Amino acid sequence: MTSLWTRRAVHLAALCLLTANLRVSAMANEITSKAPVTLINSFEVPQDRLADAIRGWEKARDFLKQQPGYITTRLHQSLSPQAKFQLVNVALWESPDAYQTAIQKLGKSGIVAEFKGIDFHAALYTVIREDE
Repeated sequence: MTSLWTRRAVHLAALCLLTANLRVSAMANEITSKAPVTLINSFEVPQDRLADAIRGWEKARDFLKQQPGYITTRLHQSLSPQAKFQLVNVALWESPDAYQTAIQKLGKSGIVAEFKGIDFHAALYTVIREDE
């Protein structure tokens, strides 16, 4: 059985340790489109760590918004304290490659350490249907 920290490191995606072997690199490489992509990242946050998670997200956001390819991001908080995902981040990037490059830089910045003890579930998405 893997340790909780090991499982969390694998799930960080947007804020993970980011090496070429982690899921985020494979995730970005699987999307061949050069069109903008959406990162959806759900956070499992213990109630007593909510303020820490938000502060960490703000630091990561400030870093990432300076990177080429960043478009925008928004952090959402659940209205229900019983929700599995207390925070959900939705970010737009110009391309999977821009996202991957920025996340690799974030991994080297040391900001990721702020998220120890918080579970992340992230993936890149592309629009396949939309309201007319």
